[in-house]
Amino acid sequence: MELHNFDTLREHLVNISWPSVYMFKFIAPAENRIFALLHDLFPHQAEFTNRHSAGGKYVSITVKEVMMNPDEVIDRYQKASAIEGVIVL
Repeated sequence: MELHNFDTLREHLVNISWPSVYMFKFIAPAENRIFALLHDLFPHQAEFTNRHSAGGKYVSITVKEVMMNPDEVIDRYQKASAIEGVIVL
């Protein structure tokens, strides 16, 4: 996700009542290493849901976690976007 998109996301997030359960969405190659790196960004109590693409090359990953404010959400997305191959949605 490009930096200006984080600004747009922040504009949407300020309208949410915090703390709130936030749903993160990612697409990544179906590689255990990449999934492990994404998993390490979240605490063990975060809820992960995975769905593989029809061809099995990619996986969509949805993570639900209670976040305290928009800055926490943006920080998590920035860290995820630094993982090579991960697309943040």
